[in-house]
This record gives sequence, structure tokens and C-alpha cells, in this order.
Amino acid sequence: MSDPGRRYWLMKSEPSDYSLDDLERDGSTHWDGVRNFKARNLMKEMAIGDGVLFYHSNCRPPHIAGVARVCRLAYPDHTQFDPESKYFAPRATKEKPWWYMVDIEFVSRFSRPLPLPRLRTLPELAAMALLKRGQRLSVQPVSPEEWAFLIDLGNRGG
Repeated sequence: MSDPGRRYWLMKSEPSDYSLDDLERDGSTHWDGVRNFKARNLMKEMAIGDGVLFYHSNCRPPHIAGVARVCRLAYPDHTQFDPESKYFAPRATKEKPWWYMVDIEFVSRFSRPLPLPRLRTLPELAAMALLKRGQRLSVQPVSPEEWAFLIDLGNRGG
């Protein structure tokens, strides 16, 4: 079900980098390394309690694995200040950071993942950002209707 006071998001991660299993084990994590201004701005819009669909990308098939929740508002991504990090941003300063991250916490996993090819067949998701041609953002908004549909589908086993 969707909650009128919440917003909903889809966040992509390669399972070889950080998976839903890792989030379940850790309980929560910071979502660092986002280097797209639009995705960064979306994270700055997030509120504590917002719902997150945890999406595994760069695997076969890509899929929504489960659900997380935003548990800390956007704050400067520490990797931008670390010259040893692949996410180092030499022009960013502590006074004027360029990149932000949020923290998310594990909520649940779907009994079976919701694979991208299946999602493409569902008319209820025709307008979903994830399914639009050329959509590659690692952070995307999800409508309350899409959220409710996907939560129900995921809880029923796909």
C-alpha cells in the first residue's frame, strides 16, 4: 500500500557491488557514489520514511529484489573528498560539496524477484520511469500507484 505522506523511489545497485543480501545483513547503509546531477537532486528530495525499491542492475535478468526505506536525509558524500576513491571529485570542497548520499535501511525482500522482462509486460507499469527507453538513472521516482502495484506483486511472488 502507498502512504499519502510518503514518496517512493527505485535505487539501482549492481549485486556484485552491493546487493539486497548485503543490506539485509548490514541493516542499513549509505548510498554513495552517485555521480549524476539529476539522481543527486532526487536524493536531496528524499525524506525519512520514503519507500525504496531495491533494484539489481547489471545481472541476468535485472530485477527488483525487495524493499528498503530512507533512514537519513541527504548529506555530503564523503567519497568525493578522498583522492584514493574512484568517486573523488577534485573541485568539490567541504564548504561546497557537489555530491550527496542518503542512508537506507532494509525492510523486506520479495519472495521472488520481479524481473525486468516481466515488468515490461505489465500495462499497469507502462509509464514507469524504469521502463522508458534510454532511462539509465540509478535513482528514479516511483508513483504511489506503481509502488502499490509492485509491492502487491512482489508480496504475491511475482
